[in-house]
Amino acid sequence: MDYQESIQLFFKNYTNFQGRARRAEYWWPVVMYLVAYIAVVVLSIALSVLGDIGGVISGLIFIVYLLFCLGCFIPSLSVAVRRLHDKNMTGWFLLIGLIPFLGSLVLLYFFATEGTQGPNQYGEDPKGGPTDVF
Repeated sequence: MDYQESIQLFFKNYTNFQGRARRAEYWWPVVMYLVAYIAVVVLSIALSVLGDIGGVISGLIFIVYLLFCLGCFIPSLSVAVRRLHDKNMTGWFLLIGLIPFLGSLVLLYFFATEGTQGPNQYGEDPKGGPTDVF
């Protein structure tokens, strides 16, 4: 699954909390967020040399970035739930992230490791691999 296909699935399944999601479907949008954040920081630093007008423009760019993040909140939540479903876990495991530091590490592990092979209680294998494990 390439970048473009992952981003399309990210927005296509905007409110789909059912089924399973591959690792690429989760991680490419994370890269999208990271690139957008780096672009905002670099622009803010570059515009800081303009003085007050640079600060105003930088503030406007930051507002646009916040709106972008707000618009992507629900798709991010849905792809995270589907990613946990791929591990044969309920979406409620996202609440582990509320535990400072340790919760984030646990979720990072869940999101980075391979999902269960073959069908599970949340649906067919998104990789379309063999349905027989043994």
